[in-house]
Amino acid sequence: MVHLYIDDILTYISVFNALSICSGGLLNIILIFIGRRHIRRKTQEVTHCTKILYMSSATTITCANCGKGEEENVNLKSCNACHMVKYCSRECQVAHRPQHKKACKKRAAELYDEKLFKEVEREECPICLVPLINGYQTESFMACCGKSICIGCIYAMEISEGKDLCAFCRTPPSSSNEEQIKRLHKLMDKGNANAFCSLGSCYFSGTHGLPQDRQRANELWLKGGELGHSDGYYNLGMSYRDGRGVEMNLKRTKHYWELAAMMGNVNARVAAGVLEGESINHHRAMKHYLISAKAGDEKALKAIKIGFQTGLITKDEYANALRKYQKIQDEMKSDAREKAEASGMFR
Repeated sequence: MVHLYIDDILTYISVFNALSICSGGLLNIILIFIGRRHIRRKTQEVTHCTKILYMSSATTITCANCGKGEEENVNLKSCNACHMVKYCSRECQVAHRPQHKKACKKRAAELYDEKLFKEVEREECPICLVPLINGYQTESFMACCGKSICIGCIYAMEISEGKDLCAFCRTPPSSSNEEQIKRLHKLMDKGNANAFCSLGSCYFSGTHGLPQDRQRANELWLKGGELGHSDGYYNLGMSYRDGRGVEMNLKRTKHYWELAAMMGNVNARVAAGVLEGESINHHRAMKHYLISAKAGDEKALKAIKIGFQTGLITKDEYANALRKYQKIQDEMKSDAREKAEASGMFR
């Protein structure tokens, strides 16, 4: 087994590549720097391992297994998981897998976490352009135009014109359950992700004249998530947690909640944080809570306060989260939304 320390080698190679040092001299220099690291293979095998991990000089990219390069008109394709190495064929990728597997898994996990713990801005109401607040009583999906509109704009429309029209497209509401479902299907034909999720909720609850069918609801939520609506993945995660139309599976619950979190779903991120906490992964849980608190979630704010008190997050992290929490709370407020809440129409 070759005990190579990747960060060290990467640093050395980046420096010496910039100096245009040849591969043989580069290897000797690396061996001098990391000789203390317990190399237990012949020089030829170390050369092969070096080529595997960093198969490029300043000018050449080669297959990590056989050494064929792009200068030989070989079409090299990157490893789909880690993107660190390239291969000229499927056969070379399979042959190289035992040597590459450990580094690949590590880098793939790092790439996944980079995406998972990236802050995503909240969606905005298409009319007032104020960030939407999570919750069924703070926004409404319109089956006529396929837009999610905040209660402030809906209330303002009703007050100004005295009519129950869509605040975005001025279409009257559906006159029957059949018409509402027909509108949803029309939007689904156009690939509207929210329409899939909305119809899924109808099947889940057995409303709008549809039979209760939780398996069908889960299918629609999955499609909605795949098309880009985070609530689809969040609802599907809930189904796997509670066994609603599927067998209980917390691994899949976590998977779908993390997908929803990557798309900016704050409720899903908080739920993913709870799962991490229950698994004693407190630092990962706090990462979720910090991002959620910055996005304006009150439950997450309380969680990071406990994290600060127990030493899981720093004073600077807590203070920064508090500032961003208050900022997004202010941004989500509007006179129209406050009047809508006070009216009691959306309770």
